[in-house]
Amino acid sequence: MEETTTGDHSMRPLLKVDGLKVHFPVRGGILQRVVDQVKAVDGISFEIPRGKTVGLVGESGSGKTTTGRAIAQLLPVTAGSIQYDGHELVGLSNREFFQYRKKIQVIFQDPFASLNPRMTIYNIIAEPLEIHFKEWSHGDKKERVVDLLQKVGLDANAMGRYPHQFSGGQRQRIGIARALAVEPDCIICDEPVSALDVSVQAQIVNLLQDLQDELGLTYLFIAHDLAVVKHISDEVLVMTGGKIVEQASAEAIYRNPQHPYTKELLAAIPEL
Repeated sequence: MEETTTGDHSMRPLLKVDGLKVHFPVRGGILQRVVDQVKAVDGISFEIPRGKTVGLVGESGSGKTTTGRAIAQLLPVTAGSIQYDGHELVGLSNREFFQYRKKIQVIFQDPFASLNPRMTIYNIIAEPLEIHFKEWSHGDKKERVVDLLQKVGLDANAMGRYPHQFSGGQRQRIGIARALAVEPDCIICDEPVSALDVSVQAQIVNLLQDLQDELGLTYLFIAHDLAVVKHISDEVLVMTGGKIVEQASAEAIYRNPQHPYTKELLAAIPEL
């Protein structure tokens, strides 16, 4: 039994989700008793190999963002298993999960809403360093922030400015730099380009791919746009009503979709 847990970890998926359920109670009546459940995620299973990208696609309300937030422990899990590199995450206390907090990071949909408008770019990117690398000097942190800004295509002089002084695409680059700060292995990209212009979307997707090649990152890429998902994903999961209804390579999903819902999503892609 010991051998199975200490074997070659490169052979097992970095992230394994099994039977994941996230249900939200619906309350009613004078006593506000639970009268129903919203089954936002209802028993889904998938794996993400190390260094690969799995796209999770579906319309608003399908449960895809809830899935990402449950993996990052930003939402409580009702049932099921989430394993990171063979270690169970469900049921861990905040203290126990702390060591995984820097391994699993999130890039949020709206960079303006997710960046504190009162903080400088330096403070935004350095904040996770202060939490996870307390022993670092101010000089170490400053050097790291400069390096991160350059990695995402921004100048070091951005450090003293504020989020409102940047375009949407630049703000998302800052959000990416913040996610990279603590050297994660896995990044949950929660609709990271849906709030951006089409021309900027391509730049951000290309940046994410370059960073993946350079740093060996593993992505769960959440989106409602199948065209974007096809460009970046090795495998695609199609989700609706809290369930995964189709799972295949990006090429197979495009060439030969099986589920009626997948065909609807493909039909909704505008022709160029």
